[in-house]
Amino acid sequence: MRIGILQCGQAPAELRQDMGDYPDMFVRLLDGRGFEFRTWDVEAMDFPASVHDADGWLLTGSRHGAYEDHAFIPPLERFIREAYDAAVPLVGICFGHQIIAQALGGTVVKHPGGWSVGTQDYDFDGESVRLNAWHQDQVVALPKDAQVAGRSAFCENAALIYGDRAYTVQAHPEFSDDFIRGLMDKRGQGVVPQDLLDQASDRMGEPKGSASVADRIEAFFKQPRAIARGAA
Repeated sequence: MRIGILQCGQAPAELRQDMGDYPDMFVRLLDGRGFEFRTWDVEAMDFPASVHDADGWLLTGSRHGAYEDHAFIPPLERFIREAYDAAVPLVGICFGHQIIAQALGGTVVKHPGGWSVGTQDYDFDGESVRLNAWHQDQVVALPKDAQVAGRSAFCENAALIYGDRAYTVQAHPEFSDDFIRGLMDKRGQGVVPQDLLDQASDRMGEPKGSASVADRIEAFFKQPRAIARGAA
């Protein structure tokens, strides 16, 4: 199964040499599950010619806000709607989670509660899953087809499922503790409140449930689905 990675941002340059960029992290997360990958750098306006250029699409994180004025956001929203209407499955992580919701009629805001950084505990349909997070924005109003599939005390809409069309997660199953530590150093200092950085440091090393989310992503991509009427 061919998965197209829509790269919506870049990891800090100081971290990419040792840890790779966002597409590399997703390839590692989903390794050994029968997927092949191709990446399009949509942040740089490199878009697929068709939503059928892959069997499924994975949208990465980004330092940008979904509601901000960037050239790549309107065409990305159009692509999301076209893929959704054609029943080509979409998976979104962090910014990907947010932009899919926004493109389909939801609302994303800079959350008044502030940041979520480092190890966080989530409820995924009754299963407790611990994941790394790095975000200030949140989905606060759901598109009509979305249902909550995961939540935390801080983030009510932490995972969303749109039937067999889209599955999205606010947290970062692809982020290691080392990468979070690098973000804290390169992007967090003076931006994220120090007490949150200290709390994140204190929880470094706690086991993560990234494999559980990878299982969910695999199952979502591979589930049987009908071809949408009019799709190629």
